[in-house]
Amino acid sequence: MKKAIEIHRIDISSSLPIPYADEGIKAGFPSPAQDYMELAIDLNKELIKHPASTFYGRVKGDSMKDAGVLDGDVLIIDKSLEPKTGDMAVCFIDGEFTLKYIEIEEKVIWLRPANEEYPPTKVTEDNNFIIWGIVTYIIKKTRNNKHF
Repeated sequence: MKKAIEIHRIDISSSLPIPYADEGIKAGFPSPAQDYMELAIDLNKELIKHPASTFYGRVKGDSMKDAGVLDGDVLIIDKSLEPKTGDMAVCFIDGEFTLKYIEIEEKVIWLRPANEEYPPTKVTEDNNFIIWGIVTYIIKKTRNNKHF
């Protein structure tokens, strides 16, 4: 857990409408109707439901790689959401931020990585611990990622 997560405040003061394919993007044959994209989408409005309690975070490390979360990916983290078992959460434990799946039991919380090289962490009352926020979206670069 020695890898940190860079946390950044959300700035929703600007708007950048981006053309939007409202019919969806088919993974089969292209649709000629999509040549005429008239609608626009504002990612701030689409991805940020609670602006006052939402932050960006940049992933550092590979403990969640099997969940598709890689070093450098950008997280959208909402601090206003009630944590539930199975959530991907940014947690603060014993002075460090970490990204893990959470499993909430009666007297213990487990932090579960998505990489078999990392063991789960058992959080007890002896730890300085908070669930800092819940990951709602992951933004990742896909160009030049080697899949072939």
